[in-house]
Amino acid sequence: MQATRAVLAVDCRLARSLALVSQRRAHHRPSLPGGRAFDELAGGPDPVEVAEAAERCAEALVRRSGPDDQAVVQRLVHLADTEGLETLAELWAKTPADTIGGSLWRLYLLRALVHNSPERAAAEFAAGRSRAGAAEVVAGVVDPPGPDEVRRLVDEILTGVATADFADALFRAAAFAHVLAIGRSHLHEAPQEAGRIATLSEQLLHAGRLELDGDLGPAR
Repeated sequence: MQATRAVLAVDCRLARSLALVSQRRAHHRPSLPGGRAFDELAGGPDPVEVAEAAERCAEALVRRSGPDDQAVVQRLVHLADTEGLETLAELWAKTPADTIGGSLWRLYLLRALVHNSPERAAAEFAAGRSRAGAAEVVAGVVDPPGPDEVRRLVDEILTGVATADFADALFRAAAFAHVLAIGRSHLHEAPQEAGRIATLSEQLLHAGRLELDGDLGPAR
């Protein structure tokens, strides 16, 4: 398990460092570059290397953790808290939804949605669960669906990435997002917001099916 932690930490730091270095260089390039500037650009981080490091990080989180190492499990659940959601966005936000990194990003995005507005999420879950059919059962029945309960539920779903199988976590997240989308559509006049959550649900569901078939892999 020490090797697991080392791989996870190195790959995450590598991907983050490369992304930040690339960003800084992009912001500080002179408008009229000379030969030296072109030399610096040539020695800059390769975008392919950045993407590969980010995917290694995602694979380490999903494939190399396990229920016997609770420290790694807790780090996975709270990664957005410790590293910042912006850092995770640098790694995976532009990654396709049908990849490990892309689906992992969407799980953290769903968690952030709930943790940032737990009262609203609880109200939406309560409004949506009576209209979502079996989706509530798949996500996990919450009674009563208060702010603390929906926070625990979304953390429990993310814990399943390490302690259960990844497909199960993706299916539960998809069902949870589906209930939220229905509730948001019912409570608020915000069809675009509800539509975005519904799209997130569909993407997670598709990723879960790919995982079951053994076809969910790194970005190509």
